[in-house]
Amino acid sequence: MAVPTTQKAIVIPDKGGREVIKYTEVPVPEVGEGDVLIKNEYAGLNFIDSYFRSGLYPISYPYTAGREAAGTIVAIGSKVSKFAVGDRVAYMSTGAFAEYTSTAASGTVLKIPAGISTKTAAASLLQGLTAVTLVKEAYDVKKDDYVLVQAAAGGMGLLLTQLCAGIGAHVIGTVSTAEKAALAKKAGAETVINYAETPDYVGEVVKASEGKGVHVAFDGVGKATFDASIGALRRKGSMISFGNASGSVPPVPLPVLTSKNLKLMRPTLFNYIAEEEELEYYSELLWKEVASGVLDIAVYKEFGLAEYADAAESLETRKSTGKVLLKI
Repeated sequence: MAVPTTQKAIVIPDKGGREVIKYTEVPVPEVGEGDVLIKNEYAGLNFIDSYFRSGLYPISYPYTAGREAAGTIVAIGSKVSKFAVGDRVAYMSTGAFAEYTSTAASGTVLKIPAGISTKTAAASLLQGLTAVTLVKEAYDVKKDDYVLVQAAAGGMGLLLTQLCAGIGAHVIGTVSTAEKAALAKKAGAETVINYAETPDYVGEVVKASEGKGVHVAFDGVGKATFDASIGALRRKGSMISFGNASGSVPPVPLPVLTSKNLKLMRPTLFNYIAEEEELEYYSELLWKEVASGVLDIAVYKEFGLAEYADAAESLETRKSTGKVLLKI
């Protein structure tokens, strides 16, 4: 396959809101000796994209946006042996919102099993790996645990709900609309609370968890829900704060944890998959859960690459349910 010298890509020239997004032409990246060049077919949106764009997470500008995609390898570096041209792969690396991406073959790229489509791989990779590591390592969810999932109908929320329900935990999900409540129920939540209609939703969470509170709260919303998640925990409960969809959580005074001997954790995916064997272990677990149907990967909508600003708006304003994709 002939590889062009230029391509269309999403470039962020400087920090800001969605108004800084540029759909433009850039050079196709070169392939280093340990790299693979991937012709992207689908790319997945994540809240972390907005964190880099806004400057919440430091990055050098300008940069090509995107953190995950899936497609086909069209060129390999001289020292790459585990992949070949023509392999279908999914990967987690910067510069994914482009027609072609060059990335290190080691530690970021995974072959897609035969039974899983390229689209599903793109929709499940980063959030799916995050979800399986959260329920295995951040807090080892067990049968009959009571689990709070904030924003249970979002991309991460649906995955966490399905995984925890599959383990046999009692999932309590929070949502903002009746439509999202139905999705959370379908994913396996035993109790769904519309916090927009329930002023004391923390009390409802506690009531639904034997009157004691939940064993663990998974909270990717951040500032708007942090206090409620802490309040919903039982004695010796665990608060897993993994995202900032509503903004960063302000500094937390440690005495907040002492009243119930609580645990507080702020994990990141890449510290769970830093070693090659860790990445292989969790990716095999993810593909298994997807292939078996434990994880039903819900795609909210596909946008064209040129429509990235609209796609980002649907995610960042929390209109979307499930995964938002770019079809490249």
